[in-house]
Amino acid sequence: MDSLLSKEEEESSTWSPALSFCFWFGFAFLVIKSCLCKRKKPHQEAKTNMASSTIRAVEKILSYRFKNKALLEEALTHPSYYNNNNNGESSRSYQRLEFVGDTVLGLALSEYLYLEYPSLDPGQLSPLHHANISNEKLARVAVRHHLYSYIRHNIRDFRSKVQKFADAVNQEDDMVLYGSIKAPKILADIVESLAAAIYVDLEFDLQKLWVIFMDLLKPIVTPEVLQQQPHPVTTLYDQCQKQGREVVIKNTSIGAKNIASVYVDGAFFASDSSDDMDTARRNAAELALRKLSKSMPTNLRRLDFSFGLNKSFEIEGAKQKLHEVCKKKRWTVPRYSIEKEEGPSNDKKYACSVQIATEDGGLFMAGEEKSRVKEAENSAASCLIRALLDSNII
Repeated sequence: MDSLLSKEEEESSTWSPALSFCFWFGFAFLVIKSCLCKRKKPHQEAKTNMASSTIRAVEKILSYRFKNKALLEEALTHPSYYNNNNNGESSRSYQRLEFVGDTVLGLALSEYLYLEYPSLDPGQLSPLHHANISNEKLARVAVRHHLYSYIRHNIRDFRSKVQKFADAVNQEDDMVLYGSIKAPKILADIVESLAAAIYVDLEFDLQKLWVIFMDLLKPIVTPEVLQQQPHPVTTLYDQCQKQGREVVIKNTSIGAKNIASVYVDGAFFASDSSDDMDTARRNAAELALRKLSKSMPTNLRRLDFSFGLNKSFEIEGAKQKLHEVCKKKRWTVPRYSIEKEEGPSNDKKYACSVQIATEDGGLFMAGEEKSRVKEAENSAASCLIRALLDSNII
């Protein structure tokens, strides 16, 4: 009888791997919530110095009206704002809320993924979780909803850096996981602090927060999207392994610059530098993939056309058609990059390339110069489709 009870107790206490995945987020969440709830008044109602028009605009974006407007003001205030603009204001920035928002969003998303995908194991849930609340993803949320326009700050070159990133995002499709330009961390921080502000204003109701915030995060990255857009570093290792080649990525730092260098079979292949090491590794991997693609059996090289492509060969809707080809062939989704950008601001010319990872390696093609990025991307897609047709691949 005792052995039977012990067996039943063991079975009843067994955690599924997916539930264990959620547990460590939940533990951190409970610690933060207990600390916050011990305070009788987490945020006393305070007078806000933010313009009422700004408050209304952000509330409209969030589809939520704050009971305590001071929380919204705090969530949008960078520490640098008080350098020259104190004016008697209490120096409360978004940092505390961002700390809470990071954990709260993580748990809310964990709960959603756990319920939405009951068959996925922790190894599949983890990259899906990261893709939906990474700095890249949250920064894009800030850009697509124009939240960056309402940040209070005194950061030098903030406008130019954010605008450069915003311009790149506005040229992307909605479901791009990895961009070519580093996402300014402050944009992701603001999204997390806004999530925390709503959470505190809702008296720590996680379910209500997710109902409100899920719409802001859409489109949610799905397992299918993640499979179509694998991380370049992962793709590089996979392709080299299939080809029986050894790849090593070495990380070095010179001052504030992080440098990632790719070596294939002991030989230098590509490198890139960035303020952020992850970005440097990703970009270096992309450069290496382009080099690898040039040695594919299909011999699809840049400008390697036997049919003399020109403007008359432009394919209307080429990007969508190429996307359908990739889906049918079970290739990853096409990734577009700006290869060249030149000319005055009123007469810019762009040349774009398209890259696709396949089981045999990868495809790479560059298009003609165009006056708009989307047209240049369509040109690259047209060129690749023509090359695939000419090579009897499709």
